[in-house]
Amino acid sequence: QVQLVESGGGLVQPGGSLRLSCVASGSSFSTYTMNWYRQAPGKQRELVATITSAGNTNYGDSVKGRFTISRDNAKNTVYLQMNSLKPEDTAVYYCNTRLGPGLPSWGQGTQVTVSS
Repeated sequence: QVQLVESGGGLVQPGGSLRLSCVASGSSFSTYTMNWYRQAPGKQRELVATITSAGNTNYGDSVKGRFTISRDNAKNTVYLQMNSLKPEDTAVYYCNTRLGPGLPSWGQGTQVTVSS
């Protein structure tokens, strides 16, 4: 059914920017709440940002003021604009949604490395 594919990760210097994309398959994308998570080695997976079908957004405390989540329903795509990147932002970033009760869907992840 629904598949999620992330892209846009890479190596960036501290203070730089990246934009991640997540493309979803299927015809019901506009009804989904979409999330970005990240996981660094040895750490718990962390919720980074959320956007609802109505366009309401929420952010984790560690990224507020620096990251922006958005969506383009015509393209079945959710974005994460990351500015003022810090080394502690280094992680694998995952796109996520819930297809129904107990039915999460995850992308394969994209690596973001912030380093001099």
